[in-house]
Amino acid sequence: MAEMGMGKGVTAGKLASNVQKKLTRAQEKVMQKLGKADETRDVAFEEGVINFNKQYTEGSKLQKDLRAYLAAVQTMHESSKNLQECLSDMYEPEWYGKDDVDSIVEDTDVLWTDFHQKLVDNALISMDTYLGQFPDIKSRIAKRDRKLVDYDSARHNHSSTNKGKKGKDGGIKITKPASLLERATPVWAQGILSAHNIAQSNLSRNQAEDELERAQKVFEEINEDLQEELPSLWNSRVGFYVSTFQSMAGFEEKFHKEMGKLDQNLYDILVKLEKQDMSGELPRGADSANHTLSPGGPPPIPKSPSKLRPAMPPRPESSPCRDMKPENIINLFDAAAAPNISVTSPTQAVSWDTWEADTLTAPAAPTPAAPTPAAPTPAAPTPAAAVPEETPAVAAAATNGDSEAVEMPPGFLFKVTTMHDYAANDSDELEMKAGDIVLVVAFDNPEEQDEGWLMGMKQEDWIQNKQSALKGVFPENFTSRL
Repeated sequence: MAEMGMGKGVTAGKLASNVQKKLTRAQEKVMQKLGKADETRDVAFEEGVINFNKQYTEGSKLQKDLRAYLAAVQTMHESSKNLQECLSDMYEPEWYGKDDVDSIVEDTDVLWTDFHQKLVDNALISMDTYLGQFPDIKSRIAKRDRKLVDYDSARHNHSSTNKGKKGKDGGIKITKPASLLERATPVWAQGILSAHNIAQSNLSRNQAEDELERAQKVFEEINEDLQEELPSLWNSRVGFYVSTFQSMAGFEEKFHKEMGKLDQNLYDILVKLEKQDMSGELPRGADSANHTLSPGGPPPIPKSPSKLRPAMPPRPESSPCRDMKPENIINLFDAAAAPNISVTSPTQAVSWDTWEADTLTAPAAPTPAAPTPAAPTPAAPTPAAAVPEETPAVAAAATNGDSEAVEMPPGFLFKVTTMHDYAANDSDELEMKAGDIVLVVAFDNPEEQDEGWLMGMKQEDWIQNKQSALKGVFPENFTSRL
């Protein structure tokens, strides 16, 4: 065993000394527990050790929770980054704000990275530094406990060595020789032997006194240092907690404030994209003339009117549904501009071209006989007084090449042809197939019209069922005006 110790740089004497110290300390502890030896106690120091252990335990838990919090921030950063990148990948280049969305995704990632790094630099590293001083102090407290046992042992040894048995005259009582050497010693040499024994006793007392002084010095040095450090360390915890959590609160406040701005910008972009989708407008940079359809399929369907009723801006002054009142439309056919024909009976309505041809070829009316007053002759139409191309209430459409007229529904505005199939999603919507001709009519209440939607009925349904024809709303961008 000594060789092993010497091989590691420890001499045999040092190893023996350490073993002797451990045995002496163990013996002293046993004597103290049995009550045969007194123990030095310091109540104030013991309270400091209790506070130290409590502070160390709380700090270690705080460090553990802080590391878990930082790990959660890192996980949240990765999750947010993946989600934002998914949005950027799905966001088509033609959609509104594509460049802004990419910029927001990049700024969000930078903000998360900066937030995590600041927490590491100002909270975690500070926490590690704070707890780094505890292991050294803990080992010094353990060393102080060992040196206290050495001091008590040296004190007891010194006390027992100085106890001598004194006679009545106050001198030291020397026991009679008991060993063979003492018995064999001549009488004249007995005094010399006694003097030798006394010298040996004095030597032991001196050694015990030196050992006591040395043990006391070592103990007091380490004890004084700990007596100063423990209270100071205990009082430092308040400032450390304040500094740590103030820094974290400041970083979190700034992070959430900046993140809130980015979230608001993204929200505004998506609101504009939603409005663009509801209105049926094509993406930024595309040709929207005559609602040109992309080759990829039908355009986006505006939100159903039954689910969305946004406030509508005032209509233009030239809107047919406001300027063309039914009574104004009928007045276009008064006596000053047209022959005396009925515009209310669908069976009597004729096309303008047919009427004009009949008027120009018809013979002059016979002169009525007296006393019947002459009927007023209707004024002949002139090209300047021609009826508009297509009236909202009545529009002539030749069918199969004959001159039979087709009456338009009330409030008729214009015709459209369906470019794509449209399946009705609600009861107030009109289902259409590609190629259907739809008669667009004005809304009964213009305020009910939603942006991107028209009201109408299929032409074939109107011809067959007239007033019973099914009328409904449909997306304008699924049709093309004729």
